[in-house]
Order: sequence, then C-alpha cells, then structure tokens
Amino acid sequence: MKALTLTGDRSLELVDRPKPEPREATDVVIRIVQSGICGTDRSVLVGKFPAEPGVVMGHEAVGIVEATGPGVTRFAPGDRIIVNPTLYCGSCVTCLEGHWNFCGNKAGTEVGLDYDGSFAEFMRLPELFCHAIPDGMSFDRAVVVEPLACALNNIEAGRLQPGETAVIVGGGPMGAVTAMAAARYGARVLVVEPDTVRQSLDREIFAASEFEGRITVHAPDDAELTHRGHLVVDSVGNLLEQSLGYAAQRGRVVVMGFNSNATATVRPLQILQRGLQIIGAGDYNSMIFPKAVELARSIPLERLITHRFPLEDHAEAFKALAAVPGADYAALKVVLIPDQDGSAL
Repeated sequence: MKALTLTGDRSLELVDRPKPEPREATDVVIRIVQSGICGTDRSVLVGKFPAEPGVVMGHEAVGIVEATGPGVTRFAPGDRIIVNPTLYCGSCVTCLEGHWNFCGNKAGTEVGLDYDGSFAEFMRLPELFCHAIPDGMSFDRAVVVEPLACALNNIEAGRLQPGETAVIVGGGPMGAVTAMAAARYGARVLVVEPDTVRQSLDREIFAASEFEGRITVHAPDDAELTHRGHLVVDSVGNLLEQSLGYAAQRGRVVVMGFNSNATATVRPLQILQRGLQIIGAGDYNSMIFPKAVELARSIPLERLITHRFPLEDHAEAFKALAAVPGADYAALKVVLIPDQDGSAL
C-alpha cells in the first residue's frame, strides 16, 4: 500500500508498505477514504513538535472497514467509521481514574506520531477507537469530527456559558472549528487572525452558514478585542501573552495549540489582580468523542475543507498550509485522499 512516512530530516516520503492485517482479536483494518492534515502534522514538519522517524503520519481520518479480528463485535467490513486517535491503555493509574487523556502509557500509541497513522491507503486500529459515521453524514463532514472533539474539550475545560463572549486566537482550521463549536454553545465569538487570506476564507465560511453575524473575524490589533473574552482560546499554542490581553476581568484563557518550542512571560500580579485563570486541557478524553459525532450532525463542518490532494501531491498539500519555507497560507482544512477514483466519497 502507499503511505506517507516521516524521514529523519522532518520531511514526508511516499513509500510502499505491507497492507496491515489484524494483530489482536479486536483490531480493525480501515481503508482510508480521507485524512485531514492537522496543525500538529504541520508542527512536526516545521520542527515545533516531535514524532518518530519512519512513522506513517496522520490521525484525522474516516474510512471503510476492510477487515476485522475475531473479537470485533461492533463493526463489519463495509461499515463507515471515524478514527478516534487518542489511544489509552485503560490500566494505568490515570486511566483507572477515568482520565484516559492523560494515560501514563502513551509510548507507542500516539497515532501519526509513534503509531502508524492515516496518511496511507489502510491503517489498523483497536475497535474501541472506531466510531460509526451516522447515516446521512458525508465523509466530508465526518473527517472534521476529530478536530471538533478537540474544540469541545477546550471549550468545556474553559467552562463556556451561553451569552458569554469567546475570543478564538488563530483563524486556521482548528480555530474555525472552535469558533463554530463556541457559537453552537451560545457564545458571541470573535476570531483573531493576522493572515489576510485566512481572514477572507473565515469570513466566507461563516457568512455562508447559520453563524453569520454570530462569529466575526478580526486582525490582532483590533481595539474591540481588548479585555473582551470571558473565554479566550489560544488555538495556535504560542500566543499566551497576547491571549491574556484579550481576556475580560475574571476571564479564562485556555492554551490549546501544540508547540513544544513556545515560551511565554506573564506577570503573576496581572493574573492575581484581574482574577484570570490559565487552563491546560490536554488531549480530549475519549468520552467526549461520541458528543462530537452527535454535535457534528448540526454543524456544517464540511465548509472548512478548501483543498483536496492525493497522497502523491503531499508537498503541494503542505505548501498550501505554509509548511514549506517561503510559502504563504492558501487553505483552511486540507485533506489527503488515497482513493483517487472517488468511489468512496
């Protein structure tokens, strides 16, 4: 099968790999229909997040069940599924406490980072981490469910309430998903995005949906943003200081984006006197994934997809996300499609 693997110099290489087969009784082999490129994938390639050389990257995926182990009970070949890539062992102390997102045995289980992922024609996954695509939901919408689960995790960690104002820092795919989810929770949403191309894409998407007027897009220096957010979500991961300036008195700031190189300088007295809270939500707990699947029924997530590429054109796909030196942003959500005849779409 064709697969995109990470090289030692942080680039992607299209290689031939054996098609995976079930190893354990509860394994499911999935024929990948679409796989979204996540900001974390981009961060790996530009040196902001670690991954294991040789791994098949990708973790936002939908597909069709190809084969199952003898212990699989919920799925059969031909079923449509969404991949939940947040694996956990279920037996460590934090898992036994129900905090599966902070599993103590993550080594070798991070899909697309050190566990072969979805930038391939096929992938293998335990049945526990497969979710059925609801009848009538398109693959285009379903492939954005995993980012929606991330958004819900951070919104709920930030305790967003109806009628509050949410400031989403970063108008890329993850920021746009978070904005849609926050609006669905009943908030007034302000999206902060410096790139003019993404500003334009965001405005077009929000104006063409039920969120028109409920989500507005702003440049970072817009005075309207100062001290506005009851909840501020840093979807980029390196804008904590800027995010604190957007927070209202007694506001909550959630650090969402993954950037292992980022640092920040904050004044403790500012946090104390303004009553601010800084929150780290971590990965989402898998209990939130079914909620994301259900909520996706009523959110036009497919509008976020602006570009599609075959695996062979992965360089162009990442160039559209400014993951190549000198490239500018040209896209929001980009998906890779192994099945180029389109029969599964």
